[in-house]
Amino acid sequence: MLEDKLMSTWTQSSWRTLMRFGVVSVALSAVVAVFMAIPSAEEAQAGPEGYISGVVESSAGPEAGVWVIAETEELETKFAKIVVTDDSGHFVLPELPDVTYDVWVRGYGLVDSEKVKLSPTTEEINLTGVVAPNEQAAAQYYPGNYWYSLIEPPAASEFPGTGPSGNGISPSLKSQAAWVDIMKQGCQLCHQLGNTATREVQHVDEFDSTAAAWDHRVQTGQRGTSMSATMNRFGRQRALDMFADWSDRIAAGETPPRPPRPTGKERNLVVTLWDWGTDASFIHDEITTDKRNPTVNGFGPVYGVSAGHGSLTIVDPVANSSVELPIPVRPEDPNAVPSRFPQEQLEPSYYWGDQLLWGRGGPDGQENSSDPHNPMMDQKGRVWMTSTVRARPNPDWCKEGSDNQYAKYWPINMSGRQASFYDPESEEFVLVDTCYGTHHLQFAEDANDTLWFSGDSSVVGWIDTKTYDETGDERYSQGWCPTVIDTNGDGEITKPWNEPNRRGEVEIDPRKDTRIVGFGYGIIASPTDGSIWITRTGPFPGRLVRLDRGDNPPETCVAEVYEPPSIENPNVDADQTGFAPRGIDVDRNGIIWTALSGSSQMASFDRSKCAVTNGPTATGQHCPEGWTVYDTPGPQMKNVETPGSADFHYYSWVDQYNTLGLGENIPIADGSTSDSLLALDPDSGEWTILRVPYPMAFYSRGLDGRIDDPNAGWKGRGLWANYGSNYVWHTEGGKGTKAKMVHFQMRPNPLAK
Repeated sequence: MLEDKLMSTWTQSSWRTLMRFGVVSVALSAVVAVFMAIPSAEEAQAGPEGYISGVVESSAGPEAGVWVIAETEELETKFAKIVVTDDSGHFVLPELPDVTYDVWVRGYGLVDSEKVKLSPTTEEINLTGVVAPNEQAAAQYYPGNYWYSLIEPPAASEFPGTGPSGNGISPSLKSQAAWVDIMKQGCQLCHQLGNTATREVQHVDEFDSTAAAWDHRVQTGQRGTSMSATMNRFGRQRALDMFADWSDRIAAGETPPRPPRPTGKERNLVVTLWDWGTDASFIHDEITTDKRNPTVNGFGPVYGVSAGHGSLTIVDPVANSSVELPIPVRPEDPNAVPSRFPQEQLEPSYYWGDQLLWGRGGPDGQENSSDPHNPMMDQKGRVWMTSTVRARPNPDWCKEGSDNQYAKYWPINMSGRQASFYDPESEEFVLVDTCYGTHHLQFAEDANDTLWFSGDSSVVGWIDTKTYDETGDERYSQGWCPTVIDTNGDGEITKPWNEPNRRGEVEIDPRKDTRIVGFGYGIIASPTDGSIWITRTGPFPGRLVRLDRGDNPPETCVAEVYEPPSIENPNVDADQTGFAPRGIDVDRNGIIWTALSGSSQMASFDRSKCAVTNGPTATGQHCPEGWTVYDTPGPQMKNVETPGSADFHYYSWVDQYNTLGLGENIPIADGSTSDSLLALDPDSGEWTILRVPYPMAFYSRGLDGRIDDPNAGWKGRGLWANYGSNYVWHTEGGKGTKAKMVHFQMRPNPLAK
């Protein structure tokens, strides 16, 4: 395989020699040259013309709204194409390379048909759908969120919690919504709950009770420490009993409601999948183009970052091939950079035993401490990433006593992740040190192509990439603003008044201003006024932070904070509440859109509607009038009184330029536990569900839209997302299954070729 050839071409000692200087030339001989050779524009635009068409019928007659799946392993990487049947059961699988495919039918109310061997042909094919013999058999194909809807959290009347000697609920949880928030942010954050691997408890017969089996399973594997800690946040035994009751009822035969089949525009969807990475990859998310100009990199490679393996993963969707490149760190000895992933386990993994998959000593033996998190593409086609460059302690120029203007004002003692970029033209990785921590990144629409970063607990940082390209000076090109509210409304932010603590955090005069603390997660730059918006996922109910750096940062940096209307706020209607903004984006009109991952809703925020934006009363819950909350499709959790489905939305994205074909400024939520992307029409409030039925457990963390050719109709545009669960072996197929890159395209009708 090409990936194996590439990884064996470069030994660890070769990488160490080049990593020393922070710039790594990836001159990987003819192997990379073959992979990265971009086809001509004519070749790319033409694409394969083969197709398979026909009709699906079962004993009940023509089957409308079911999926026809074609998969092959005859290309360099595993490839699949999925379409939906029309009202009369007809289908067309378009743009198929000329190889042999396994083709079968899947649909709600059916069980999978037998796979038949087919190649592209003009002959009409008859496929037989198989009606499920009972609801238990049919339900095996339902998305994870439908199964998760069967879970029963404690009743709203039991809050606030009274602790171990009372009702077993943690006293820190003041409402049922706060409990549900932990179910989403603490459990569904890493993987899709409700899929087969989670709703069925392994080795349950080895324990005295199902609750004891759950107690053991949440301690297994490399994520066991964090899973076990999450149980304690609920009130451990009460949470274990909840999960045990859920899986016991399912084992006894309980099934969720049947999901609706695709209808209307949903039947026009074409889904294409490519394998990438390894069977133990944790590929966080992907990028295909410059968000500000979605025609950049048309028909080019798709890039993702494998957090667990410290690599840049690449798919060529034209050549149907994939490759993986290690991302370097600066020290000669990469082991000097500590891994974010625990290097020991409370209990062995049910799947991998004592083997550590992520961090140093991964399954392929490579040194992988760069821990990349999020990629973004610039106007030159370079792939910028948040990645670890060095160990946590900051260099002196970031700290107290430095002559750096930002360190003078707000010193920072350490950062857990910095920045890098990959230049496909030169085949080089370039490492960029930052004083502030990084997590997500976004380019502003300004003359300097400013790149903004979330990921620090007290500041928001940026790199002036124009200045960096001109000077190569990482210190001179970056800056940061503390997130501080002008509490007394005097238009000024007081300078820190004490020495920084171990993390480099400082305090300000609380009589005048308030420092906003909490992890900075999502980030976006407004195209209308240049302001920067970030989400902070905690404390409950979470918040948006708006930053204006003014004309003389850091002294002129001013922040504002806006919380979604909370169920714990008696002044707002319960049905208009939500919590846990996570993903964030903006439309071309400057309206902020955020997926509320806790309450499983989409929300917009319009600051222009706020009567107050700063001052003593602007502490979070002061502008409910700026929020509009949209319930997403999907089943409601049992026993939950607040709005919101059993789904979890890891991130969100706005299709500003109609890259999919549903229109401009369409907000889209990652339906990370519903095997789908969820596109909202803000005018009508209607949702289009972009379902990925195979392999089940599609869990997306981010998405991107690209226009390959604006004149090629549906074939020249589409969305891109990937299977981003920590545990790729939870995907249908189990251990040995690789992660997938997914392309979504909307045809004008279900039979378009």
